[in-house]
Amino acid sequence: MKKKISITIDSHLLREIDSSVDNIYIRNRSQAIEFLAKNALGERKTAVILSGGAEESLKIGKDFRPTARIGKKTVIELAVEKLRASGFRNIFIIARQHALTAMFNILKDGSGYGVKVDYIEEKESSGTADSLRLARGKIEKTFLVVYSDIVFSRANIDEIWNSHIKGSSISTLMLTSSNEPSEKGAVTMEGSRIIEFSQKPAETETNLVFSPIFACEPELLECRGASLEKDIFPRLAEKGLLSGYISAQKERHIHSEEDLKSSN
Repeated sequence: MKKKISITIDSHLLREIDSSVDNIYIRNRSQAIEFLAKNALGERKTAVILSGGAEESLKIGKDFRPTARIGKKTVIELAVEKLRASGFRNIFIIARQHALTAMFNILKDGSGYGVKVDYIEEKESSGTADSLRLARGKIEKTFLVVYSDIVFSRANIDEIWNSHIKGSSISTLMLTSSNEPSEKGAVTMEGSRIIEFSQKPAETETNLVFSPIFACEPELLECRGASLEKDIFPRLAEKGLLSGYISAQKERHIHSEEDLKSSN
């Protein structure tokens, strides 16, 4: 929700603000002020690490995917360090009891990693949207979501974030290319807008797919549907409220012992 305000500002500063209007992403003074204010508040950015669903599906041997080690660090540590480097200081982790406890035993309150970590326990869910919705009431501003079973050290999440706050979508998804788009969330784009999102389609002509990192507004938490990929993203695309950022750098999924070995 946007609110109209009246402010008094130095004329020289106002000229600097106006100079950021590029008539592409930032079309007027109000958008310029909003963009600059969000960047200035970057040190307080919020991210959610989503690790919901049945715990057995998160296992690699005796470990959970986010607590499995790649070299000297766990997947969850690599995620937190990457987020911290991009200015995300407030981090929520959503998972079921045992996975949540395993991550807490590594991260504690997050202070050792320069962040504040809050833990949200999931009791049950029918999909990714159900899991994420547990953050409702706890987040009241733009936030980032990353899935817990990926390594995304090379992804430019600053650009994903900036692309989102310059736009007007409810969510901006990180997109990469894939030779097997029917195994993922396939998207069709027009400019920066995603006009169609299809989860694991039987046939598709696109090779652009959703990588599990996205920026979004709190309104996303109010959208109905159990699954982000099957319910919410397709509906947002139809309404023109879903954008994409095409990344040359891909995330690495950690689903097996082989994935761990190849990531070392």
